[in-house]
Amino acid sequence: MKRSIHITAICSLLLSLLVLGCKVGRNYEPVNYEAPEGYLYDRHPGDSLREVAWWQLFNDQVLDTLIATALQNNPDLRIALENVEQAELALNIQRKELLPKITVQAGATRGNFFGIQAGQGGTSNIFTGFGNASWQIDLFGKLRRLNEAALADYLGSEYGVRAVRLTLISEVVRTYLSMRQFEESYRISLANLKLRDSSLRLIQARFDQGYTAQIELDQARIQKAIAASAVPRFKRSWLQAQNALSILTGSLPQPPDSLRSFESLKFIPDIPAGLPSELLRHRPDMLEAEQGIIAQNALVGAAIANRWPNLNLTGAAGVVTNELENLSLQDPAWSLSAAALAPLFNWGQNKRRVEIERSRLEQQYLVYERTALNAFREVEDALVAIETYQKEYKAREDHVKAALSAQYLSGERYDKGVTSYLEFLESQRQAFDAQIERVATRRLLLESYVLLYQSLGGGWVAEEQLTSGE
Repeated sequence: MKRSIHITAICSLLLSLLVLGCKVGRNYEPVNYEAPEGYLYDRHPGDSLREVAWWQLFNDQVLDTLIATALQNNPDLRIALENVEQAELALNIQRKELLPKITVQAGATRGNFFGIQAGQGGTSNIFTGFGNASWQIDLFGKLRRLNEAALADYLGSEYGVRAVRLTLISEVVRTYLSMRQFEESYRISLANLKLRDSSLRLIQARFDQGYTAQIELDQARIQKAIAASAVPRFKRSWLQAQNALSILTGSLPQPPDSLRSFESLKFIPDIPAGLPSELLRHRPDMLEAEQGIIAQNALVGAAIANRWPNLNLTGAAGVVTNELENLSLQDPAWSLSAAALAPLFNWGQNKRRVEIERSRLEQQYLVYERTALNAFREVEDALVAIETYQKEYKAREDHVKAALSAQYLSGERYDKGVTSYLEFLESQRQAFDAQIERVATRRLLLESYVLLYQSLGGGWVAEEQLTSGE
């Protein structure tokens, strides 16, 4: 009965210690970062479409399939998912630090040497069984602060995965656009080579009949060689871009597919960027940076708690017998103990550790600020890119129309002997360059929409979409 009273009193004391235990250090307060009121180049303020599957606005089934495959198989994304699993396991381990630790020990000994008695009474057996329990009482919140840090690390890894997905989708789209650009340029260069080959045959025939000079024949050969060199150059870039897509989708390089014309890709309509303050709540790198602050703030509290006493409770119970059949738990040996360990004089080491953690906390705030500044810059870059590339692409289209018309007219004039062959060659060169530049500008304009969505923190998909392959 007395033993029961003692145990009840001890349990009451433990519960009181847990209830009264405090957490030293400051609790985290949300970052108060002042965002600008609007974006400089946002011509359509309003809600953005960052949370839609924006790449589907290109209306390209090949691109949709590539992105779905990349989200399933990309090695970098799978590595990031393993980081999340590791962080979740670490959080689970840290949370268990608040609970008592229990161990058991059993042993058997046979001999005639026990303690200080040697060779007395012949050979005998000793069987032992003990259970031990230890519990670190979290009086000043050290363990709870470490739990906060582990939780923040876990959430940060989740946002890290979201950032990897966002980057992956954007990289797949950009690489796909580059592949389509180089394939279109390859087709243009083939057509240009065919045109210049026809011109060379015509000039060769005239030269053989004595109607033209050697210089014109040499110029025709030069222009054909220039056109011929462009064909393998664009084919190389096209196939290398396709190989890069294969790696992004987690597969070996595949033979080139027959794709539609680059001109078939739609332009995404003008997208409003939304409010700058939303950027801080939706970009995964911003959310990850905030979790870094939360984790480090908790580590500051844990470092402060190290300067206060630690209270450890231990208990043991067990039995000893020389015959297994006599083993009984009716009257076990037991003990309970409590020990407090407090730093008294350690030459300021614990204080310096607190200062180090506070310095690291300041670093995390600076990382957050740097991430925010970069986020606003990326949005502004994307908006100004869309605005300027739209105007540039319109000028490129006008340039192509005029250059193709000039090429046709100069060919007609040369056939009639009105103009020189050099003028005809120059018009061919200008038409070819104009078409190549238009394709390149089209790709840059489409990429600027990709940059806008990425900078707004859009482009990620939910877990159910990932598993369903949508």
